[in-house]
Amino acid sequence: MALSVDLRWPRSGDWPAPSASGAVDLALVGLPTYATSLSATGANATPAAVRAGLRYYSEFTDRPLDLRFADYGDAIDPDDDEDAATALIAKAAASSRLVVALGGDNSATVPAALGTWGSRLGSAGLVTLDAHHDLRDGRSNGSPVRRLIEAGLAGHRVVQVGIADFANSAEYSARAADYGITVVRRDELLRRPIADVVAEALDLAGAAGGPVHVDFDVDVCDRSVAPGCPASVPGGIAAHELRAAARVAGAHASVESIDFTEVDATADAPDGRTVRLVALCVLEAAAGLASR
Repeated sequence: MALSVDLRWPRSGDWPAPSASGAVDLALVGLPTYATSLSATGANATPAAVRAGLRYYSEFTDRPLDLRFADYGDAIDPDDDEDAATALIAKAAASSRLVVALGGDNSATVPAALGTWGSRLGSAGLVTLDAHHDLRDGRSNGSPVRRLIEAGLAGHRVVQVGIADFANSAEYSARAADYGITVVRRDELLRRPIADVVAEALDLAGAAGGPVHVDFDVDVCDRSVAPGCPASVPGGIAAHELRAAARVAGAHASVESIDFTEVDATADAPDGRTVRLVALCVLEAAAGLASR
C-alpha cells in the first residue's frame, strides 16, 4: 500500500547520495553480510528494508533534526570482499560526523569498526549491545569482537552490555575475562536505567581519547519486539531501551560509528516490527547527534 503524501508531514529517509565536495553530519552505509552466519539468514535484505522503514517516520522530535544526511549505498558483496566494505566505511567516515552502518549479520561489525578507526585502532573503543560475546573462533557472525581484538583493539576498552544467561558458554565467558572485557549482564539492566549504563560504557570505551564504535546487535532485545532476529531470546531488553541506548550513543562525543546488525528482514513479523525498530533507532542516533 502506498504511503500517504502530506507536504506538512515530510517523511524520513530517501537521503541523497554524497556530493563530491560537501561534508555531512550522518552517513548511512549498507553492509549486507550474511554468508558466514551460524544460522540461516536473509540479513542481506535488511539494509534495503530499513531504508524503506525510515519512510514511516518523520525527522522531528520536539524540533526538526537540523542535520545533513547522505546515503553511501551498499557495499558490494561484503562477505567476499571485506576490504572493499571497510574502504566504503572509511570514505563515509572521512566526510561525516557519524557513520551508521546497516547490517547484515554481525560480521558487518568488523568492516564498520575498522573502516572508521583506520590508523587509530590503538586508541579505539568498542561497546556492544548484544546477548552474546561474539568471541567464537573462525570467521562468522559469532566472531567479530574476537577478530577486532586480534586486529589490535585493546580488550580493556571493550564493554559488552546485555549479555544473556543461557546464550553463551563458560569457555567464551572465560575468554571475555581473559581479554579484559567489561561485561554488563542482562540482569544488571533490570536494576539500572539503560541510558546510564550505556553512557558509562561509552566513557570507559573512550577513555583513551580515541574513536568509539557501537555495535547494536538487535538480538539483545526481547523476542517479542525482535522476531526478525534469529537468536533473540525471551527476556531481552525492551524496544524503548534499545531506542534510548541509540540516542545516548548518537549524543556521545567519542562515538564516530554505529552499526545495527543481526536482523533478518525476510523473517520479520508481518507488521515489520523488527525492521521498524531499527529504522527508529537510526533516527534516535540522529537525534542524539543533533544534540551534541
